[in-house]
Amino acid sequence: MKLTYDPRYNVAYLRLADASAPVRTIEVSDELNVDIDDEGTVHGIEFLNARRQLEDFAGATFSVENVATGDTVELALP
Repeated sequence: MKLTYDPRYNVAYLRLADASAPVRTIEVSDELNVDIDDEGTVHGIEFLNARRQLEDFAGATFSVENVATGDTVELALP
């Protein structure tokens, strides 16, 4: 999983899986797209107008929680 941000276009992309086959983009809203393959696997989520959607995440933390175990890892974002 990888989160990228391009300030030139104000777009963030959360890549969940590498695509080995073509994906199609589903426009969920004017500011959110989802890349999905023919089998229904979600490969990524694109946030348009990312600054407004994610708020200025510089210096913030990203929390990943395993709900089965309750373990949480906090990652600092640059």
